[in-house]
Amino acid sequence: MKIYTKTGDSGTTGLLGGARVPKDDPRVAAYGDVDEANAVIGSAAALAAGPLAKLLSGIQKDLFAIGARLADPTHAVASRRAKAAVTNAQVRRLEKAIDARERELPPLRAFVLPGGSPLGATLHQARTVVRRA
Repeated sequence: MKIYTKTGDSGTTGLLGGARVPKDDPRVAAYGDVDEANAVIGSAAALAAGPLAKLLSGIQKDLFAIGARLADPTHAVASRRAKAAVTNAQVRRLEKAIDARERELPPLRAFVLPGGSPLGATLHQARTVVRRA
C-alpha cells in the first residue's frame, strides 16, 4: 500500500468505500485526532518497557480499529473484519488496567504538572490528545 494516492489535492479526501468528503469534514477531523493519539501513544510505548509497553501496543491496535470505523461510513469494513471493531471486552480490559495502576498510586489531591520523566511527559501528551479525540 502506498502512502500517497495520486488523486490530487482538491480539498477532499477519500473514505473507505470510495466516498469523497472535504478535508475539514468532522469525520476526517475525528480520525485525524485518533491517528494523532495513536502516534503519541506509540512514542510512549517506545519509551516504556514490560507490561506497560504491551498495554500501550494493545491500545494502539484498538485505536486503529476506531480509526477504521470512522473512515468507513457504510460500516462495510467492521461487518467483514472483527479486528475493525472495539468490543465491550476490550473496554473492560482497559478499565481493569487503569484500575490496577490506580491502586498502586496514592489518591490524587491536586492537579499533576505534566513531566517527571520522558515517558511520563509523553503519557500526559497522549492523555490530552486522547481527550480531544
